[in-house]
Order: sequence, then C-alpha cells, then structure tokens
Amino acid sequence: MQTHFSLEQLEDPDIAEADKILRACVHCGFCTATCPTFVLLGDELDSPRGRIYLIKDMLEKNRPADALTVKHIDRCLSCLSCMTTCPSGVHYMHLVDSARRHIEKTFLRPLADRWLRAILAAVLPYPARFRAALAAARLAAPLRSHFSHLGRTGRRMAAMQRLVPKKAALSNARLASPVAAQGRVALLCGCVQQVLRPQTNAAAARLLARLGIETVEVPGEGCCGALLHHLGKEEGALAQARFNIDAWTAAIERHNVSAILITASGCGTMIKDYGFLLRTDNAYAEKAAKISALTKDVCEYLSALIFPESVRPALLTVAYHSACSMQHGQKIDAAPKRLLRQAGFEVRDIPEGHLCCGSAGTYNILEPEIALPLRDRKIANILQASPDVVATGNIGCITQIASGTSIPVVHTVELLDYLYGGERPEELNQVMASRSC
Repeated sequence: MQTHFSLEQLEDPDIAEADKILRACVHCGFCTATCPTFVLLGDELDSPRGRIYLIKDMLEKNRPADALTVKHIDRCLSCLSCMTTCPSGVHYMHLVDSARRHIEKTFLRPLADRWLRAILAAVLPYPARFRAALAAARLAAPLRSHFSHLGRTGRRMAAMQRLVPKKAALSNARLASPVAAQGRVALLCGCVQQVLRPQTNAAAARLLARLGIETVEVPGEGCCGALLHHLGKEEGALAQARFNIDAWTAAIERHNVSAILITASGCGTMIKDYGFLLRTDNAYAEKAAKISALTKDVCEYLSALIFPESVRPALLTVAYHSACSMQHGQKIDAAPKRLLRQAGFEVRDIPEGHLCCGSAGTYNILEPEIALPLRDRKIANILQASPDVVATGNIGCITQIASGTSIPVVHTVELLDYLYGGERPEELNQVMASRSC
C-alpha cells in the first residue's frame, strides 16, 4: 500500500511504525474471510482491510478521529485472526493500537461512553475494587429486566450483569512448593483472574510443584496493562507495564527466576509485547525486552517438561477452545491440546475455531450487540463437538462462554492438575456424578 506521510510525521516513532505496517498491506483481502466482525456483519469497513483504509486516512492527514472511524475501530475485537491469515505479514495489532491511541487523544466520546470506559479503567485492573463491584452487581441482579429501557447504555449494563458469577470465588490457596525444586518461576497473579478464578493459579502451582518447579508470587506486580491499552489509555497502560517490569526484574535477581508464567493468554500477549511498547524508553527498553523474552504461557512452559503417568483415568471428552490471544497473538495452538491428550483426555477441535468468542477484554461489555452473537455462534460450534467439558487458556473466554451454556468451561491447567493428582474443578462434579451413576 502506498503511503504519503511527510518527513516531519515520520520523525514520530509511532507514525514511522504505522507507515511500515501500511506499506506491507497488498489489499489482497484474505483477512476478510477470518475476521469475526466481517463474517457477522458483511461490511467492508468492519474488516481489517477496511479499517486499515480508515486508519491510513486518519493518520496520514493527521486529523482528529471522526465518528465513522471510531465506530469501526471500536468494533474491532483485536482477535488478531487477520494476522494469522495475512500472507504479507501485516502487523495489524500494532496498527490498530496506534489508531486507538489517536482516537483517545482526538475524539470526544458521548458522555455515557466516557463514563463507562472510565469506570472500567478504574475498577477492572484493581482486584479489591473489582471484588467490591461484583458484590454490588450481585445485589443489583433483580434490576436486569429494567435495563432494556435504557437503550445502548442498558444493553451494556445487562452485558456486565450477565458476566457476573452467581457466587464469589474462594480466595487463592498458598502456592505449593516442590519437595526438591529443579527450577523456579514467577506466576502472574493478574487482576481480573485472581478475583473471578483464583483456582487457576492454584492448580498451576500444584501441577508445577509435582514436576519439580517452584512458583513464586512477586510482591508489587499488578495488572499487565492490557485493559487500559485496548481502551487507548496508553500512558496508564505503560505505567502499569513499567511497574511490573521493576517488580519482575527484582524477582529475577532475588529468586533466580527463569521464566514468568502467565495463565491468562490475554495478559501473555500484552507482556510479550512490552519490548515493543517500551522500545523508545531509554530507561526501560532493555529491561522490557528481557521481560518479554522470559514470558511464557503456562502451557507453553509445561510442554517442555517431562510428565509422569496420570494418576486418574480421564473419562472425559474435551473441546479445546483456542483463545484468540493464544492462537493468533502468541501462535500457540498445538501445545495445550497435546498436553491434554497426553494426560488421557479425548480432545476435539471446535468448528470455526479461528473465530473469536466475543470476549476480547472489555469488548463484551462495550459492544454487546456483536459480542453476544459471536458467543452464541461459538457455543453452537462447541455443541457440534459434543464435549463433556470445554478447556481454554483465558479467563475472558471462560467467563464469556460459560455465560451462555451449561457445559463446564475450565482452564486447561485445571484439567491437567486434576488428572495428575490435584483437586477436581468444581464444574466437573455434576459431570463425574452422572458418569458414576
């Protein structure tokens, strides 16, 4: 694609990067076939190629974002399926991130939109605030039927209410320690996941301990920054990234940590991009690149370890949902399925597995009109696999899919931990009871 940025514009590192990405695009349109919003809506402007044209025009002319551009950029899930499909290697992720930053700086959203985005940014990255918000949302559950009278704001409120678990999760147990440690890793606690599903990290720590790997929690770490990053709030996101980099750098020196393990693939994609995001920060560029290089998804790390025989028969058919941030963002697809099969599960692929479930961070709250049909389409495809349980590696996907089906949805590492001697995920109790009858 031909671009026309001025030399002055190209002095900006972000514009220079956007120029390089835009020039790689050859208009082939392969991306349209795998873009969830284009598949659902059929609008060229809701495809990666269409959004690229909008972004190019906005950035080249250095003009404030307009309502049309904002509408179609907001509809992008950042699922990155287009990057997996693209034969030209267009790095769409960095381009749409640049567009979101520009929108945040130049476009005044409607008051209700600004209000909701500010609340999400102020609550979700902070576990104590998020826990309190969930408690309040449970009390407000009887009011959900009245939300429909409030237009789009009501639909967004209903979407938030739909995602609230019926009961609070139990606090995370103390991380297990191996009898004889053969290695030591840091395990990201995260923000949303430690509130919604603390049992995931507990299962990861137990499983790793049986394999001789000690896990440490790092004092001072916090949200990875992905939530703010995808809202276009770049300064806040980078501040959170720097905060974590300092905490992990200290842990590496103090505990001889060899890897930083992530059990939420959305966080993993973000942290693996720290090196790029902070490439122009002289104080953090080198440290950020090192942290990105040490970061691994938990299944990515487990796939390099030697497992004993599983201590329980699997007895279950697992439909594996490959989260977009896992298969497209981190290019990890085979390893989790291989680990599950190695443990003894029958693993089935889900039709249209490349399409997003509609979670995408805060997308299922901000764009419920699209997120809900995508969720229902994903569940319909899951049903075709006739599974006993759905396994995935991202808390957003777990919450989104579970909000529309009675089929248990659990983290991959929880299933692995169970078969190798750990606790049975609560969601499997009814399934196993029916098997014993």
